[in-house]
Amino acid sequence: MTAAQEKPVVVGIDGSSAALDAVRWAAAEANRRGTWLRVVFADVLAQTYLPELPTTPVPETYARAMARQAQQWLHRAKGGATEAAPGLEVRTFVVAGGAIPVLVAESQHAQLAVVGSSGLGSFAELLVGSVAIGLCAHGHCSVAVVRRPRVEARDAPVVVGVDGTPAGEIVLTTAFEEAAMRGAALEAVHAWHAVGTEEAWYSFHAEGRAAAVQQEEERILAEHLASWHEKYPQVEVRRIVANGKPARVLLEHAQHAQVVVVGARGRGAFTGLVLGSTSQQLVHHAPCPLIVAR
Repeated sequence: MTAAQEKPVVVGIDGSSAALDAVRWAAAEANRRGTWLRVVFADVLAQTYLPELPTTPVPETYARAMARQAQQWLHRAKGGATEAAPGLEVRTFVVAGGAIPVLVAESQHAQLAVVGSSGLGSFAELLVGSVAIGLCAHGHCSVAVVRRPRVEARDAPVVVGVDGTPAGEIVLTTAFEEAAMRGAALEAVHAWHAVGTEEAWYSFHAEGRAAAVQQEEERILAEHLASWHEKYPQVEVRRIVANGKPARVLLEHAQHAQVVVVGARGRGAFTGLVLGSTSQQLVHHAPCPLIVAR
């Protein structure tokens, strides 16, 4: 096992059905990567106090009951992982602390950190849990947010957002490796968007400048991907250039993808932001598993 393979895929659980979906997906991913799976339950009770008496710890009987529940959830998760990837090494852990700080700390020593799209603490109307958002924003490695895909066809492509920034190299590396491991085609999606009034856009389009921009963006994307064909000759690449906001364009192509890969920050992200607007929208709305590459 190489040094990289010694790092596990980490998945956080909380007993929800979304967490079990994440465990199964993470197990298959760990198996593809040739590594082991670390299943983690964050025991917040170790640092929790009664709200009406801030200096009084949670009763020991309640803590013991929750500890038994955690072990049941971990046992169920391990069974789900083994079912998804027979023969995979699966280890389970209870770690003291809140879910976000625990998983952010776990991500320092992982190849990939995985969570479900929602958890037991999420309201029904929320599309994604706070833990997923927090981990995507602050994780030290790539993060996968798993939502059960609408389409589970094995020949579905991997979709990647390409923005042409230097940070996009790690995004493309992640996407090509995912496609190669899965034996899937890769759809490299680049979106360009003309900013201005509706009247200005119609004028821009009528004068033929939109067609010229489209052609130029297609040329740039082809050049940008040329070297990747040499690195991953086994991966079929489909280049897609579309006019529109990146999040909307990517969401359209995510409808038929088995996984979507984006960067933590894009071309338009402010320096102080740790998660770009396009990535945030994909975390909330992607209809399939999403990897935020870092």
